[in-house]
Amino acid sequence: MADPTALNEPPAPAPAGPPARFLTVLTTTDSERKAERLARGAIEGRLAACAQISAPVTSVFRWGGAVETNQEWQVLFKTASARYAALEAYLLDAHDYETPEIIATPVTHGGAGYLAWVAEETS
Repeated sequence: MADPTALNEPPAPAPAGPPARFLTVLTTTDSERKAERLARGAIEGRLAACAQISAPVTSVFRWGGAVETNQEWQVLFKTASARYAALEAYLLDAHDYETPEIIATPVTHGGAGYLAWVAEETS
């Protein structure tokens, strides 16, 4: 059984190595229209090469001391690491959530042609 106090410990340092050149970045919102607006704005601004909208998902989370359950639409952006700060700033500005989910995951492997396309579309 996992130690429940481990949640309070600082995370282990990331392994050494070169930073990822590409990321997937996830956010969620409460309507398809809002998801499409966030996706289109990021693509138009060359902050991401592609955005995929998955919908709807059921999110269960704690907010304001209560457990909430809501339908949300996930938006997954494909971008170059160099564009992350601009994408995050855009999402924080354009999103209507007080604390939007913005999670970046490094792409450790990918098709050379696809990643070249991501680099080109975000430059």
